[in-house]
Amino acid sequence: MPHETDAITGVLLDETGELGLAELCQACQLHADHVIRMVEEGLLVPRGRSPAQWRFPAVSLHRALLALRLEQDLDVNLAGSALVIELLEQLRQANQRIALLERQLDW
Repeated sequence: MPHETDAITGVLLDETGELGLAELCQACQLHADHVIRMVEEGLLVPRGRSPAQWRFPAVSLHRALLALRLEQDLDVNLAGSALVIELLEQLRQANQRIALLERQLDW
């Protein structure tokens, strides 16, 4: 019986890396218009004045892919995705603080 396999692709970036608009579009397999809408919703925050000059921090790749997944899997619009991702980030930060406090208290 033949098995279907899914290809896994990835982009390796360090936390200080940056991507241009074309690189981000290619990594996410999105059209530039979609990424521009993500910027307009505040989901992505590039440096630079115009799309041709935009530089996205490496974390933008993760945020864009997560937003895309929320759209495709759960039919969440971009505004909803921005809210979900912001809340997930706040939760991650709170969990880090709790872990730090527990280490300081020797829990």
